[in-house]
Amino acid sequence: MITVSRSRRAAIQTAAAAIRASCRNGGRSIEQTALTICATLPEVRSLEAWRLALGWPRSRTIARIGDLYRSRGLMPPGLSQSMLCRWEHQANEWPGPEYAEALCTVYRAQPAQLGLDRATDRDRARWGHTAGYSESGPDACVLPAPESMVTMTTSAGLPAVRDSLHLALLADPVGSPTVVDLAEAAIEHYALGYSKHPPHVLFTEVHGARGLLSRALTSGQTHEPIAVDLRRGIGWLSALLGNLAFHLGDHTGARAHLATAATYGDRSGDTRLTAWAWGAQAMVARATGQHIRAVAHAERGLASVPSGLPRAQLHAWALLPSLAELGREQEADAALATATRELEADPTGWAPGRFGYDVAEHSLHEAEAQRALGRMDRAATTAEASMNACTTGTPGWAAAALVLAQAEAPTQPADAAQRALDVLTRVPAVRLRSTSRSRLAQLQITLEPTRAHGVEDLRDRVHALPPAIDAHGVATTA
Repeated sequence: MITVSRSRRAAIQTAAAAIRASCRNGGRSIEQTALTICATLPEVRSLEAWRLALGWPRSRTIARIGDLYRSRGLMPPGLSQSMLCRWEHQANEWPGPEYAEALCTVYRAQPAQLGLDRATDRDRARWGHTAGYSESGPDACVLPAPESMVTMTTSAGLPAVRDSLHLALLADPVGSPTVVDLAEAAIEHYALGYSKHPPHVLFTEVHGARGLLSRALTSGQTHEPIAVDLRRGIGWLSALLGNLAFHLGDHTGARAHLATAATYGDRSGDTRLTAWAWGAQAMVARATGQHIRAVAHAERGLASVPSGLPRAQLHAWALLPSLAELGREQEADAALATATRELEADPTGWAPGRFGYDVAEHSLHEAEAQRALGRMDRAATTAEASMNACTTGTPGWAAAALVLAQAEAPTQPADAAQRALDVLTRVPAVRLRSTSRSRLAQLQITLEPTRAHGVEDLRDRVHALPPAIDAHGVATTA
């Protein structure tokens, strides 16, 4: 280890700041800046160089890691400045897998870029590799959020739920009331924990659970009452897969899974499942600009949807945004009013979970509609209410913050850019849904002509985002 005096450390800080400013003015990336710092200042190792390239003090790194843990529903770790200092300066000290994963996430870097590619095989195994929408291996610093942290809502909880279903089917291969109960519990677990997991991680688990039920149903020996319940379970798992595929930007896959969900809703007599699947088809069509088709899908779902919260959800989530995009103002206002009345009439309104609804989601769809109708002040107020109803750093919070930024863009472009940059700082790429990625791209295009402060940084950050699923079918993991 190179011994460096306190005065030399101060000189290094000053020199690094000058290098960062020069590289920034020259349009160089964070990686290029870090490499320049290492080449110019031989005492500085990669982990410290990357932090200096970002212009962060150690306190900011620690704060960002704390925010990351809180966004995952976890208590912040006991990371201190002295620990980070040792990792940066001492060759025989480096973080374990959990801290390495967190550093890669907040710095938006690969392990090799930070000098953290010295992990043992055991560490690499803990960082993991999952099936389904595949990951790019340990050198990508596999970060399906807290999958390297053993908690009951993530790496321990998800496979354990599927294992329980598997064990029940080993005892009753053709299905039983116990299997049906476990299937319903699994669906509830996946739905309530939907936002706690990166989409590709949850996709793998839900797909596995659906396969277990499918094998039981195709045995040809299942009694019809049990078969009806298994079809219902397969339908809801297909609905989840459709939603997850959509949030991964896989629109054709989403349509296929949602069509399956609607079919199994019809076969099992579950009108809410059928209606929800058509509402989700409207969401997919809207994402590709097919607003007339989206309205048709929403109306098909509304033809069979039960009253109360399910009807409110179909009006506000599936119908309202496309009516607004089509400029059908009176119909959009009527859809919003109907959604509000249905919610107020439902004694158990605002049920939790992906198949339920909540005040944050309702406000988000209203804000999107108000923005599409050109009512920017109302859009901003409603988007802010949605954002404040969410936990910071979650997908719902990101969506609301970006809709708020879109509403601010015409009159407050610098504020809009900074808000979007804050989303990119707080939400790892692995957790950015396709909807948030689209909002970021649209916002960046809207702001580009203004040359407001932060717009250039936003453009660079948006362009640097890895795709949710690349051309090889590999999921973003960092």
